[in-house]
Amino acid sequence: MLPLPLDAGSYDYALPEEMEAPPGSFVVVPLGPREMIGVVWDGDPDPDLPARRLKPVGTVLDAPPMGESLRRFVEWVAAYTLSPPGMVLRMAMSAPSALEPAPQRAGWQLAPGAIREDLRLTPARQRVLDQLGPGEVRTGSELAEAAGVSPGVVRGLADAGLLVPALLPRGAAFPLPDPEHPGPALMPEQRAASEALKAKVAAREFGVTLLTGVTGSGKTEVYLDAIAECLRQGRQALVLLPEIALSAQWLERFRRRFGVDPALWHSELSSRTRRDTWRAVAEGGAPVVVGARSALFLPYPDLGLLIVDEEHETAFKQEDGVIYHARDMAVVRARLAGAACILVSATPSLETLTNAETGRYDHLHLSERHGSAGMPAVEAIDLRKHPPERGRFISPPLIEAVQDTFARGEQAMLFLNRRGYAPLTLCRACGHRLRCPNCTAWLVEHRAQRRLQCHHCGHAEPIPNTCPECSALGSLTPVGPGVERVLEEVTQLFPDARRIVMASDTIPGPAAATAAAEAIANRQVDLIIGTQIVAKGWHFPHLTLVGVVDADLGLAGGDLRAAERTLQLLHQVAGRAGRAEAPGKVLLQTFSPDHPVMRALVSGDVAAFMEEEAAGRRPGHWPPFGRLAALIVSSEDEQEADRAARDLGLSAPRLAGVEVLGPAPAPLALLRGRHRRRLLLKARRDVQVQPLLREWLEKVDLPSHVRVQVDVDPVGFL
Repeated sequence: MLPLPLDAGSYDYALPEEMEAPPGSFVVVPLGPREMIGVVWDGDPDPDLPARRLKPVGTVLDAPPMGESLRRFVEWVAAYTLSPPGMVLRMAMSAPSALEPAPQRAGWQLAPGAIREDLRLTPARQRVLDQLGPGEVRTGSELAEAAGVSPGVVRGLADAGLLVPALLPRGAAFPLPDPEHPGPALMPEQRAASEALKAKVAAREFGVTLLTGVTGSGKTEVYLDAIAECLRQGRQALVLLPEIALSAQWLERFRRRFGVDPALWHSELSSRTRRDTWRAVAEGGAPVVVGARSALFLPYPDLGLLIVDEEHETAFKQEDGVIYHARDMAVVRARLAGAACILVSATPSLETLTNAETGRYDHLHLSERHGSAGMPAVEAIDLRKHPPERGRFISPPLIEAVQDTFARGEQAMLFLNRRGYAPLTLCRACGHRLRCPNCTAWLVEHRAQRRLQCHHCGHAEPIPNTCPECSALGSLTPVGPGVERVLEEVTQLFPDARRIVMASDTIPGPAAATAAAEAIANRQVDLIIGTQIVAKGWHFPHLTLVGVVDADLGLAGGDLRAAERTLQLLHQVAGRAGRAEAPGKVLLQTFSPDHPVMRALVSGDVAAFMEEEAAGRRPGHWPPFGRLAALIVSSEDEQEADRAARDLGLSAPRLAGVEVLGPAPAPLALLRGRHRRRLLLKARRDVQVQPLLREWLEKVDLPSHVRVQVDVDPVGFL
C-alpha cells in the first residue's frame, strides 16, 4: 500500500529471493518514473497479474514494521469515512525520515595508553581526561563544560593522540515515567474511581469507560493513576487533548505525578522532533504520548490505554482530507489494540452519554470539587432590564461585580468567544458590508494590526479610509464586539487593572500559553479577557468571577447541536471560577434568560437539559438516535457545482428509513474560492450508510474538477 489518494488500495510487486519483507515492512518500490516508500500489506496477490509485469521491491527499510492493529485501523478508518486507504496510510507515515535510523552523533573516548604515570600534562588537560572512564564516550562540548576548560583544550588532546573519535551510544529518547512517584492525595470518591480504572487497565482487554465529574473534581488526577497502572503493565498510553499546544498546566500536572515529561505529538513540533518521537513510539521508547488527534495514527507496538480528555470538544473532528472524529476513532483504535479506553468530560456529548446509558460504556462520576472548593454560583443578567451604556457591551451589574472582585484582591475573567475587534464592518452612508472575496463571510476587524481578516481562508487587507462601494470618507464603523473591543472598554472602565487577552491571536503556542498561565498564577494579572481557549482545563486558584459578555452567541442558526455546544462551552468557562478556597461567581449576560441553556446553567442541572435534548432528537431519528452523512459538492465554477449537486440529488437513494435533504447552498456557500452545495443523508440507527453512499456516488459521473467530500457523522454544517 502506498500513501497516495488512489482508490486501488494496494499494488503487487515481486520480492527478490534474498529479501525478507513480512506484512508491515516499510519498503521502497518503483512507481512509474519515481520511487516511493510503501508498506507491505496483508492479503493475496492478484492471480491474473503475470509475473513479467511485476516490478521488484527495491529496499526494505530498517524500521520497526507497522503492527497488525495499526494496519487494521488504517483499513477501518478508510472504509468508515469512504476515503482512499492510501490517504489514511499517509497519516500513519507522517514522519518519513523516521523510517531510517537517526545518524549517531560523534564524540571522544580515551585513546589506548592515554593514562600513563609518566605522562606530564597541564592541569586543564588532566581534568579533561579525568572526566572519561575506560570505553566511555562523551561529546567535546560536554567534556569542556564538565572540566571547566575551553573547547580548544579538548581539541589539543585529540591532536596529541590522547583522545580518539567514537560514536555516542544511542540513549533513550524519552525518560521513563515513574508510576510509583508520589501523586496528590485523592478524596474517597476519586480513589474509588481510580481503583475502577486501574482494574480496567490491569485486565488488559478492550472496554470503554466514561469518566464525568463537575469542573474541578480532579478527573485528571484520577486518570493519571490509570496511566501509572498502564506503565506497571509495561504497555504504552496515549492521551488525546483538544488543544495540546495550549496545555501547559496539564503538562505540569503530569510532571508532578510522574517526575518527567511525556512525549508530545502535535503540528507545531519541528521535523527532527517528529522524526525522533515517531521512531521512539515505534520502538516502544515513548511510554506515554500526549497529542492532538493525529497521535491516533502513531505506530504503538503495545497500546494499553487510550484517554480522550474533553471528549465533547469539536476540535477532535478533522474537517479536511480524511474527515473523521478522533473520539470515535479512538474507541476503534483501542478495540483493535485490546486496550482500555477512557472518555473524560464534565459535559459529555449526547452521543457518549447515550452509549453510557445503554450499557455500551461503563460510567464513573465525580460529584464534588477536590478539596474545600465549592461550585460557583451562576446568575443570568437580563440585558433587556440591565442594558450596557450606548456603544458599550458590559452591563452595570457585571461592572459592579468586577469592581467588587478587585476590591477583595481577587481575579476576574471576561469571556467572549469572538476574536478581533469587531465581527462586521459596514458603511454608515450606504450600508455596504465588507466581506471576504473568497468566502461567504464578513471580514473581522483586528484594530491592533490595522487589518481586516477572514477567519476561514486567512485573506487579509488593510482597513480602508473610504467605503469601497460609495467612496464615503470615514464612514466605516465596527458592529458588535470582539475581545479587542472588550479590552478597549475595560481599559476605560478599570484603568488600573492589569489585563491579559487570551485568544489564538495572542497565545499562538506552548511558550506563550505557559507564560500567560504563570503570570496569572503569580497574580501579575487582575483581569483575563479570553475566547474559547480559556475554557480548556485551566486552574487559576485566585480567579473567582467569570463574566460571559454574550452568552447567547452560538445559539443562533440551524445547527443541530447549537444548544448542546453552547451549554458545554459556557459550563466549562464557568468552571474556571472558585476552584480554590474563595467562592466563585458566574454572570451570564443574555437577552434570553429563559432559554433552556441559561436555565440549566443557572440551576446547575445539566443532566435535565441533556435529557430534554435527547427527547427532542429521538422522534426524528437525529443523532445519536439516527445516522447522518453529508456530501459537500464544490467547484470553482458555480454552475458546475449546481449541476453536480442536482445530479447527485436526482440519484439519491430512496429507501425506507432513509431521507436525503438538499441539495442546497452551504451556509458558507463560497469557501476559499470554491462554490459549495450540500446534501444530507439521514437514516435510522440500524441503517449502514457507507454502502448506500458508495452506491450513490458510483451512479453519478462528475467532472474531474468537481470535488465531493463525504462527511460521515458530521458535527458542523457550514
